[in-house]
Amino acid sequence: MAGALPTTKGVKDHKIWKGIFAVSGIMVTLVIYGVLQEKIMRVPYGLNKEYFKYSLFLVFCNRITTSTVSAVFLLASKKALVPVAPIYKYCLISASNILTTTCQYEALKYVSFPIQTLAKCAKMIPVMIWGTFIMQKTYKGFDYLVAFLVTLGCSIFILFPAGTDVSPYGKGRESTVWGVSLMVGYLGFDGFTSTFQDKLFKGYDMEIHNQIFYTTSCSCILSLTGLLLQGHLLSAIDFVYRHSDCFLDIVLLSTVATVSQFFISYTIRTFGALTFAAVMTTRQLVSIMLSCVWFGHPLSWEQWIGAVIVFGSLYSKNLLKKASTNPPPLQPMQDGAPSPVKGIP
Repeated sequence: MAGALPTTKGVKDHKIWKGIFAVSGIMVTLVIYGVLQEKIMRVPYGLNKEYFKYSLFLVFCNRITTSTVSAVFLLASKKALVPVAPIYKYCLISASNILTTTCQYEALKYVSFPIQTLAKCAKMIPVMIWGTFIMQKTYKGFDYLVAFLVTLGCSIFILFPAGTDVSPYGKGRESTVWGVSLMVGYLGFDGFTSTFQDKLFKGYDMEIHNQIFYTTSCSCILSLTGLLLQGHLLSAIDFVYRHSDCFLDIVLLSTVATVSQFFISYTIRTFGALTFAAVMTTRQLVSIMLSCVWFGHPLSWEQWIGAVIVFGSLYSKNLLKKASTNPPPLQPMQDGAPSPVKGIP
């Protein structure tokens, strides 16, 4: 019947609006998340210019918010809360995720946000290493070339700063080396986290919110334990109590972090990992530019070259992969109507 099926133009327009929704959601939430990270860890609060030093408290707030939302979602959708995989596997992801986030926040004490953001682009290297050991994956020579170029660009960006961006926690080479060391730790733990998550999804019939609930619940327990052992819980609460603007920043940070997870899952499910990677690359670039304008981070000409090498390599990889994975054209049927190669899911 005429009109029984949506027209090609209608399907395309619907896909475009979905894309606008997904890209806008990721860009807005993660850019706000990045700016808030830097504000909380590097901008002083109050008349006495006090710095917030309790990065593990931020991890705890983020994870307890995400855990609560995922539990509500599972209950509302009437899906089981029982663990699908052994608890220790959730805890392993949780522990590496906590170390990832803690290194990320701590690094902001010693390196600027643009340096940290660009360094995150080098996460493909630890992912390739962990993928080889955990998933027994093999990679092509082009993948290693892109990884080398990204590493080169990040190294140039870090080694040739403009020279006027001073860390509030220390000065000189010592603080920079410690900040870079924390970023190396971040990349290593983050690579293990995403690779082991992938292994868990492939090894078990696991719903994404089930994994989110158990990993974030474990993270709540581990981060709270760490705060108690360090004696930082009451100090962090006291700081937040004395600085209401810091409290609002942390609430917004936790909210944005949770909402961003929805957009990330939606984008990967709707458009695939390749489109998501391109969006994330763009988000890193926007975050760097916004941080430079908002917090006054100057960039040297060497850093501009490093940024061009990094983003040029990543975009080239995404474009080449997209070109190589384009579906074959529709084959005409005998009556002249197009016939899709595969059924539309």
